[in-house]
Amino acid sequence: MVFGIRKRIHDHLVERRICRTRLVTKYGRCNIEFGNVKYGNHFAFLLDFWTTFVEFRWRFVLFFFIASFTLSWFIFGLLWFWIARNNGDLTWQNPSKGHIPCVDNVYNLITAFLFSLETQTSIGYGGRAITPFCSGAVTLIIIQYLIGNIINCFMCGVILAKISIPKKRAKTITFSEMAVICPKKDFLCLMIRVANLRKTLMIGSQIYGKLLRTTIKPDGETIIMDQVNIEFVVDAGKDNLFFVCPLTLYHVIDNTSPFFEMAVDTLHKQEFELVVFLDGTTESTNSACQVRTSFIPQEIMWGYNFLPIISRNKEGKYRVNFSNFSKVVPVATAHCAYCFHNMKGHHLHTIDGIDNREFEVIDNLEQPNMTKM
Repeated sequence: MVFGIRKRIHDHLVERRICRTRLVTKYGRCNIEFGNVKYGNHFAFLLDFWTTFVEFRWRFVLFFFIASFTLSWFIFGLLWFWIARNNGDLTWQNPSKGHIPCVDNVYNLITAFLFSLETQTSIGYGGRAITPFCSGAVTLIIIQYLIGNIINCFMCGVILAKISIPKKRAKTITFSEMAVICPKKDFLCLMIRVANLRKTLMIGSQIYGKLLRTTIKPDGETIIMDQVNIEFVVDAGKDNLFFVCPLTLYHVIDNTSPFFEMAVDTLHKQEFELVVFLDGTTESTNSACQVRTSFIPQEIMWGYNFLPIISRNKEGKYRVNFSNFSKVVPVATAHCAYCFHNMKGHHLHTIDGIDNREFEVIDNLEQPNMTKM
């Protein structure tokens, strides 16, 4: 039992350490902070107050929602109390029997607050009503009505914008937990699997990657976050993805690839981060969104391939078995890219059979063309 607790603590600490070293987490969040920012630049966030409010966390948005309405009701309640006091409407002022108040039934601070709330929310219970004998009261009710509508429109707009924010669509697009390196046709490829969990398509989808690593130039200059473009291809007939079912992305490891100099025994000793991006427009809302994930060397498996997940049952319906989405199987693979291109037969593992139950076998004799994204 003690050993199991120690193992869990160790795994948790390792996971936290890995998360701290990532620039982009597996769920797309950027792990970066800004230091020594000038105070003048903070003022720019206030000028762009709409974006600032939309990017607030939900707990802060709800706090501002409650605080803005409550505070406005209270401030205008004090103004109504001040008008009633100046007109001698309060109970402790002992108004005369024929006295005409500015607002009926407003005779203390609580009733002034209730009248402010009823005015701004357009409740109108009928117990308290303004009279036409105080010009200040007429002016104040117009001002409160306008300000109340502005607050209402602004806060409702912020909430609607946060609900429909495009990045929430990214929650239904998932990448495989691991990337694999294995032969694909006549090439050695790094492969990643991506799936769209909704039946609505991502229009104009594009896939690309960035390899982040520390590079030391010949002159001794160190680049902490050197970005190298990583090109991906997919099995498709057009430039845009038909993203209705899970797809496998391929990066061909040739002499122009940064993975060309790596090998099975040196891959996990490297220090880099592969960030994969998927850009597209949601079909239902017509809003652009971006999905991000990252892979570190420990999450790239050399000599493995993904299990098949798409098949057709006996009724002729296509079925996606997501239980195999991130599962892999060992395949014969060269030790390095140089071995793959120059030393045929220098392979790791053996090709094992796969039992794909509940689905009938479909032979696909035609090899689709690889399309560059």
